[in-house]
Amino acid sequence: MNKSFNVFALAAAATLSLSMANAAMAAQAPAHSPMVVAANTVDKTEEAVSDTWITSKVKSTFVAEKELSALDIKVETNKGVVSLSGTVATDAQRELAVAKTKTIKGVKAVSADGLKSAE
Repeated sequence: MNKSFNVFALAAAATLSLSMANAAMAAQAPAHSPMVVAANTVDKTEEAVSDTWITSKVKSTFVAEKELSALDIKVETNKGVVSLSGTVATDAQRELAVAKTKTIKGVKAVSADGLKSAE
C-alpha cells in the first residue's frame, strides 16, 4: 500500500510540475503557438480529472450514508457543478443528498432538479 501511495504521489507531483511549466511557457508564447494549445489541453484535462474526482467522492459519500441508497441517485459533474437525479424515498433523503454533496471539496454548486422524492 505504501509503495502504491508513493507512485501516486510521484505521479501527482509530476503532473503539477508539468502544469506549472506549461503555464509559464504559454504565458510567453503567442496565442496560436503549440505551447498555448498544450497548456489549454492540460487545463481541460485537470478539469476533467477534478470533475471525475468530485463525482466519485459524492458517490462514495452516498454509499457510506446509511440513510441514502447510492444506487438510486445518479451523479454527474461539469466544471464543479454537481447534478443529482433519480428517485429517493423521502424529501428528507433528497435534502440529505444535496447537503452531503455541498460538503465535498471542489463542488461549486448542486443542481437537484432531477432528484425526485417518492413522497
